[in-house]
Amino acid sequence: MAETKSERSFEQARGAVRLQRAFLRGPLGVLRLLQLLAGAAFWITIATSRYQGPVHFALFVSVLFWLLTLGLYFLTLLGKHELVPVLGSRWLLVNVAHDLLAAALYGAATGIMIDQTQSHSYCNLKNYQMSCAYHAFLAAAVCGGLCLGLYLLSALYGCCRRCQGEQEVA
Repeated sequence: MAETKSERSFEQARGAVRLQRAFLRGPLGVLRLLQLLAGAAFWITIATSRYQGPVHFALFVSVLFWLLTLGLYFLTLLGKHELVPVLGSRWLLVNVAHDLLAAALYGAATGIMIDQTQSHSYCNLKNYQMSCAYHAFLAAAVCGGLCLGLYLLSALYGCCRRCQGEQEVA
């Protein structure tokens, strides 16, 4: 019985783990690492401050996309994306969709953090003695903006690769 191309690639994917050095050194690999660092800074900054209300949504977005980006990064780095049912054969498209959705939700989360920063600006006085989350919210807003830019950049890179007829991430 003749094997199809997808069956062979599935069998290869189930084989030994190989580090995809082209991805690691390429633009998308570097962008993914930067997204992970900025995303971790975003949610750790929020989680260590006193937060309430809409900041819960910003924290949810940052942790969700940090975990999803971590999964995408390691599946691509180890060359195991073919094992993902249905989506593995469209990995570049999956990455672009992930990046666009992350950018949209990070935009909303950054807007929330900017609003919270402005609403806590009263405690940004020199002699204010009470604890205040102003600086944490300001740092989170900056990290959120950085995440937004990084995800937009990786979505643009993926779209350019797709328009060039590429099917692979690296």
